[in-house]
Amino acid sequence: MIGNPEASEGTASHLLPPEDCSQKDQAKIGDQDSCILLSDMENSNQTSSKIFILLGLTNIPHLQAIYVSLFFIIYITALSGNSLLIIVVRINEQLQTPMYFFLSNLSILDICLSSTIVPRIVISTLSQERSISILDCALQMFFHLAVGGTECLILAVMAYDRYAAICQPLHYNTVMNKTFCICVAAGSWTLSFISASLHVYFTFQLPYCRSHNLDHFFCEMPPFFRLSCRDTWPNELAVYITAGIIAMCSFLLILISYIHIISTILNIRSSDGRKKSFSTCTSHLTVVSLFYGTILSMYMSPHTAYSSIGNTLSIIYSTVIPMLNPIIYSMRNKDVKSTIRKQMKNKNYF
Repeated sequence: MIGNPEASEGTASHLLPPEDCSQKDQAKIGDQDSCILLSDMENSNQTSSKIFILLGLTNIPHLQAIYVSLFFIIYITALSGNSLLIIVVRINEQLQTPMYFFLSNLSILDICLSSTIVPRIVISTLSQERSISILDCALQMFFHLAVGGTECLILAVMAYDRYAAICQPLHYNTVMNKTFCICVAAGSWTLSFISASLHVYFTFQLPYCRSHNLDHFFCEMPPFFRLSCRDTWPNELAVYITAGIIAMCSFLLILISYIHIISTILNIRSSDGRKKSFSTCTSHLTVVSLFYGTILSMYMSPHTAYSSIGNTLSIIYSTVIPMLNPIIYSMRNKDVKSTIRKQMKNKNYF
């Protein structure tokens, strides 16, 4: 509320709302709902305009202890599991193949995804410091989007690799050559990072009038759209277009690849041959089902993205799946398990 018309200009000048905001929002100058345009934040001296408040998991102490312990275990498991998988692929020359090259990329992405989200959740819960600067928030959002997009593309390439190995075995080495694999991996990372940078830039160009309190565990786009006092349909449309190009196209490539794979496997006369071929695809299919099941539910359904269900799916996608991926690939992979057992027996290695 404006109580004194003669208040100092230095206090009032940076609280004046931009023209984009409604009259109702303009009447709330000076309180938590004052309208602040993020593009002008560097010219503002108001501390609250430079931070967001992550409401987090819960304020109940004993539940906080449970959540922190759970997230810590998940993070350590994801970090150690994915790191071990990368090391195993690196030290075993028999695993220097396109499939394991992309699997190593997937493990790196899972480490990045977990490290972007989980440490911040644990630290903010323990310290009770829920505020996050705009720069930290933008970086977290950027890496979350970039890594997620890259993982979509890498999973699609891994499906194509299985298609080439099972449906075109005689041409496999020609199709999946080293140059092709490196270029596809580099292109996947580059495309996703460019897409993420554009989304983050336009998200932080929105004016935020209602509040700086984010009802979420980390900085993700959908909660920001709820806070803006401007129509966010262009941003949301861009999200759906990107999801359509990256996620849906990747999913279609996976679907088409596995239609051909299953058709080829069913034509194999030997039951042992069919079983062996199916076993090479089971792990990848499991990971794809978990990943795409959560990400498509979260970003392709507007109601889910803005609900508590969306928050839960975000946690599963960002923390649980990176922990499960190395376990899924290791459990059904004899080469990985034999390499681990061999190195554990080698006293010179440990």
